[in-house]
Amino acid sequence: MKLSEAVKPISYIKSHASEVIRDITEGHGSVVITLNGEAKVILLDIREYEKTQESLALLRILAQSKKSHEAGKVKSLKEAFSDIKAKAKGIS
Repeated sequence: MKLSEAVKPISYIKSHASEVIRDITEGHGSVVITLNGEAKVILLDIREYEKTQESLALLRILAQSKKSHEAGKVKSLKEAFSDIKAKAKGIS
């Protein structure tokens, strides 16, 4: 759905809900819903929402990794495996 077609007033959504939902789910898109001419919310396909949430989670992990690296909280691969082996021996 084109952005120009994706902006709908809430009154349109109320009277065409099933059509709008079908269009969104088939096209994996979104609709901007306006109230009194002002954009208020976005109606989004669930699969697109899940992809967005997964992407945000990965970005948070990358940001935390970067902070840890900049703070010097890193180990070499050899050190990391040595620690893992030591912990595994302690568990057995």
